[in-house]
Amino acid sequence: MAIESINPATGKLTRSFEALTPEAVGERLARSTSAFRKQRAGGIELRTRCLRNAATLLSQEKRRYAELMTVEMGKPIAQSIAEIEKCAAVCEYYADQAPAILADERVPTDATDSFVRFEPLGTVLAIMPWNFPFWQVFRFAAPALAAGNCGLLKHASNVPQCALAIEDIFARSGFAHGAFQTLLVEAGAVSHIIADSRVKAVTLTGSEAAGQSVAAQAGKQLKKTVLELGGSDPFVVLPTADIDAAASIAVAARTINSGQSCIAAKRFIVHQDVADAFEQKFVGRFAELVVGDPSDERTDVGPLATESVLKGVARQVEELLAAGARALVGAKTLDRQGYFYAPTVLTNVPSAALAAREEIFGPVALLVRAASFDDAIRIANETPFGLGASLWTRDSSEQRRAVDELEAGSVFINGMVKSDPRLPFGGVKRSGYGRELGRHGIMEFINAKTVWIGQQRE
Repeated sequence: MAIESINPATGKLTRSFEALTPEAVGERLARSTSAFRKQRAGGIELRTRCLRNAATLLSQEKRRYAELMTVEMGKPIAQSIAEIEKCAAVCEYYADQAPAILADERVPTDATDSFVRFEPLGTVLAIMPWNFPFWQVFRFAAPALAAGNCGLLKHASNVPQCALAIEDIFARSGFAHGAFQTLLVEAGAVSHIIADSRVKAVTLTGSEAAGQSVAAQAGKQLKKTVLELGGSDPFVVLPTADIDAAASIAVAARTINSGQSCIAAKRFIVHQDVADAFEQKFVGRFAELVVGDPSDERTDVGPLATESVLKGVARQVEELLAAGARALVGAKTLDRQGYFYAPTVLTNVPSAALAAREEIFGPVALLVRAASFDDAIRIANETPFGLGASLWTRDSSEQRRAVDELEAGSVFINGMVKSDPRLPFGGVKRSGYGRELGRHGIMEFINAKTVWIGQQRE
């Protein structure tokens, strides 16, 4: 079966690749096992030097990689460039911080010497999505490789060129041959790769259904997993907020990557005292968004990544309108070449509607009015997901309560939820488990080995 790269702005095929045979996959697994021994023997100094080399390559060639991303999955070019710059930053972060994070941790006990040593697990399989085709991979790969692990990438089938480019970056950075490899395989091959004894752990960013499947397969093999799944992030606006700033950031928070982000704000929960003012500014700015060619730097919203994503978003909006929601702007597929959906704001959304509880992966915002602070928090938490949450208020007591009461892996006050190499990232509830980035991220695929040395008797 061919793995195809289709330009979502035109709907036309750009390149196709033949999927690897089981024999070819086996060869790559063997290569990864050999590379792991070299990775460990090379030491932390070599690995961090290789990460700096990767950062340099990303910085020097960012335009080429950004254009590849834009052609392959439709990300507006300015955002593609920013994504490559962020990948370089995460490589630099772990090059700087990994030696201290992974240093032996001395613990006073009754022993002559006792400490914790942090050792890599081996080969980690990464199953990654198309929406941030470089960043999602690098935020796993940089800490995993710094720790001495090896990576096998099963990327989304619609971004094979990005997947191969990432493999090439790590190869040129000086890591051991086979330390990071791309597996161009069909989804059906994943269970066999997870079951292979040479794979020691699995990380997945993707849908809730994909997370359930991978967790079950890895659990059967007693292998560690990290899952970053869907989100229906709330964006809560209270009366003391800077309404103009909140409305401006709210538009960016919903339409980043054309709305195709797990941590994009999706439900805008606004206190009734400021709901009219917020709605006017928010809808007005949505209506001004430029939808078009993602290679044009003036474009705000590009195409959705695939035809199936476009159809899914259109179906969800139609279901919400049929259930009683009202469109304030948009709510239609655009009549043009490619997979374009109009930026949309819906209000009067029935909370019982199925689509209101699902993740909408496109530029569609749900606007909800809350009667009070308590009501806003209740609505925000009324979701099976718990990835991120943004709350806007100048009131310090409301800020403290929000931090305590919002059910999410990340809470951002007066700011847009984002991932940062310095901070752990991940979710709760059905948004998954485990963490990426920061100190916590590098520790996910580590054996914390206890060492106890007693007094030697003469």
